[in-house]
Order: sequence, then C-alpha cells, then structure tokens
Amino acid sequence: MREIEIIADAPDWAMYCAARLADALGEGLKDPAQNGWATFAGSGGSTPEPIYRRLSTMRPMEEWQHTFVTLIDERYVPESSPHSNAALLKRTLLRGPAAQAVFLPMYRPAVTVDRAAALAAHEMSVEFDGRRLDAVLLGMGEDGHICSMFPESPTLKTLLSPDLKPTVLGVPPGRDGTAPSLERLSINLPYLMQARRVILALAGAKKRDVFEREAKGDPATQPIAALVAHKVPLEVVWTEAA
Repeated sequence: MREIEIIADAPDWAMYCAARLADALGEGLKDPAQNGWATFAGSGGSTPEPIYRRLSTMRPMEEWQHTFVTLIDERYVPESSPHSNAALLKRTLLRGPAAQAVFLPMYRPAVTVDRAAALAAHEMSVEFDGRRLDAVLLGMGEDGHICSMFPESPTLKTLLSPDLKPTVLGVPPGRDGTAPSLERLSINLPYLMQARRVILALAGAKKRDVFEREAKGDPATQPIAALVAHKVPLEVVWTEAA
C-alpha cells in the first residue's frame, strides 16, 4: 500500500502540500514536452482551501501567466451557485499573482451534463495540446470517492477504465439518496495516470482509515485502489487535525 506522509500540524500540512504542488508546476515549466506551460487541476470542498491560499502566493506572476488551471470535477451549476467548485477556486487560488493563470472551467450551460462534459473535454484537449497535468490536488470523501467517482454510480467503471484516453465525463445524480446529489462533471483515471504529481490531501482519523481500507479494494470499482493499481504518481499527505 502507498506510504502515508504524516504531518501533525495543520498549517504545516497545508504548506507542505502547496509546496509539493508548486514544485511540480515548476518542473512542468522546465519540461520541453510541456512547451513552456504548466498545468494544474484542483478539487473542491473545504479541505483544499488552506492549500490553495498558500499555493496562490508561492509562485511569481510570470510563472502563473504560463499556467493552465482547471478542476478535477465540478457540479453542474454556474459560478453563481454556492456549490460551484470554480467559484471556490477563484476565491482561494486565483488571486494575487495566481490571478494571471489561464482558467479552464468545466461547467457549460449546455443542454445536458454529458454535452457540457464533451465541451469541457474538447477545450482541455485543445488548450493542453498534448500536455499532461503537472500537478493535481485530490480530496477524498468518507465513502472513498475522489473526483466525482462515486460508489454505485453508473459512470464509475468508465471513469476508472485505464484504457481510455484522458477525457471529461458527465456524472448523473445518485438514486434513492446515494451520492452525488447533483449532476457533475469529472476527469477520468487516465488523466491522473499521466500526471506528473498527484497529491491526495487527507485530514482527520476517519479519512486515514477510509484510505487504508479502500487502497486494498477492487481497482475496477474503488477509486483509491485504482490509483494504487495503475501506478498513479500519488503522494498521500495526512494530518490528524480535521
């Protein structure tokens, strides 16, 4: 199982995660294959907020001007919604020097969430132009989901398929009270498999227990197990302070 990096102090945990992400973005800028651009994809939720606030100040404006920023997943809502991950990213990361980054949103006011996903996938493919993700920040739900890869979702096996090209898929709402409560858009496993560095930021004893359980599971149906089985360049960083 993947080793867990333990950082006792929550502010130090946030600073460490941000520094690892900034380092990967710096490597991306120096990589000839990335053609002068770095790429970052971040998650929503409350856990990443202190990491984003630190990352926004860690790199000079000139580097952010050559950085694409996108999301690993998004609820199918506009930025005006309190549930928007794009709005969270703009409040916490895309400010100060980081406001100069090129932001690629996932949400589109399309006819269906699947059409919106297709549009997002196309834009990311065109803008990235063959580049891989340099730095990815993941969170994990207490049910073991990452991105919008939810247990029992009809799109889960497709999202976890290692043989597809990197893309964005629509995720329907759960049935009979299961997650997610809203339609979503999500990148798939191949995006993570090709990344330079993926940070899974965990806080609290329960999240660590969930990770350790899920890592031993079935990679066809459990996202954490899929990350491990398919050798995603994963760094698990945990603090007990929830």
